[in-house]
Amino acid sequence: MTLSDTPTSPRTGQAHRDVIVGGGAGGLELATRLGDTLGRQGKVRVTLVDKNRTHIWKPKLHEIAAGSMDLGLHTVDYLAQAHWHGFHFRLGELCGLDRAQRQLHLQACLDERGREIMPASVLPYDTLVLAVGSLSNDFGTPGVREHAMRLESQADAKAFHARLINACLRAQMQSGPVQSGQLHVAIIGAGATGVELAAELHRSLREVVSYGLDRIDPSRDLKVMVIEAADRILPVLPERLSVATTNLLRGLGVEVLTRARVLEVTPSGVRLADGRELSAELVVWAAGVKGADFLHELGGLESNRLNQLVVHPTLQTTRDPDVFALGDCAACPWPEAGPGRPPIVPPRAQAAHQQASHMLGQIRLRLAGRPLKPYRYRDFGSLVSLGQYSTVGSMMGGLIGGSMMIEGVFAKLMYLSLYKMHELALHGWAKVTLDTLARLITRRTEPHVKLH
Repeated sequence: MTLSDTPTSPRTGQAHRDVIVGGGAGGLELATRLGDTLGRQGKVRVTLVDKNRTHIWKPKLHEIAAGSMDLGLHTVDYLAQAHWHGFHFRLGELCGLDRAQRQLHLQACLDERGREIMPASVLPYDTLVLAVGSLSNDFGTPGVREHAMRLESQADAKAFHARLINACLRAQMQSGPVQSGQLHVAIIGAGATGVELAAELHRSLREVVSYGLDRIDPSRDLKVMVIEAADRILPVLPERLSVATTNLLRGLGVEVLTRARVLEVTPSGVRLADGRELSAELVVWAAGVKGADFLHELGGLESNRLNQLVVHPTLQTTRDPDVFALGDCAACPWPEAGPGRPPIVPPRAQAAHQQASHMLGQIRLRLAGRPLKPYRYRDFGSLVSLGQYSTVGSMMGGLIGGSMMIEGVFAKLMYLSLYKMHELALHGWAKVTLDTLARLITRRTEPHVKLH
């Protein structure tokens, strides 16, 4: 293709404008691969929009919250990534969509003192990809917004860790003994996030106390609780693995409560529907998933009851072929789900990774004026890391008509490989290899848990 016949926007005559909103796993991978290929070739102008300045892989947030992972070693700076990979980064938050004019409306960006960094603006597009992820669903439970913390962003994870360290320091320096519930953590929701956080906290809390906090008795004062309304934890995994994980957590001293519906989150803990009151200094809400509220009325696009945008198998939204959605914010059909499973693609990092790869091909087809291809979700199963203690999971899923249950070292390696695949999609082999070696060296010279 010569410069003269490079695809152009039908409205402006300039390079085709592809705008991606959301720099999570799917959005950033797509922007990077588009920039490295079509962007560098001058075929499209790729712009990534995000309200944050840096990216972190969301499945790692529980490790940041527990202090077992250094955020600074794993963040990706959007501006630098854009510079190195042939796309543009726009700091901003989506506040409106004019589909008739093909324009995004971004609200003004302010600093912590309320001063304007960037004014409200309008961003035109030819192809729009919404990849804004998901939020936790509190189901209207009283007290959650006021008293519970969530793990939806870097800021949430950092805030939780700061409160965790402060609680330990407060207990160490106070004149009286540690009170009942003062160093208790209640995690509501026993899916992957809740279970992984519980295992990480069990270790990291004891690591923190070991650095001279001698007035805290770990066996007496520290307590982590996992609260689940269903009859077992990790309901997406086979029952055998759920039972094994429950036994492992209880063996560590984590209190696992099933069939326990939360009625209210209070300033001092959690109140259950059966009348029990659980005292806790920190309460984490990790139950349920939904799309952001603004998606429900965004430009008249169709959404479901969880605020996810309804899309065709091509990932195009049902009411606008120029607007696509991928990742957790999209309700994408999954015809092969099978009995007992939701008929839409589950909100998993592997789905976002697959859809980003598929979306790259879709944009190529759009530029060539050819029909788009349907996306087919490939279920590679689920993995849950219990920190240094174990990793459990169900691999391959529907690919072989069943599941292969794995545990231990092999499962741990498979879990680590998921993150490495994400890093490779962003940086390539050379940088990932060097970064991994640097982290291993640094890990030997620093505390194994962050103390600030």
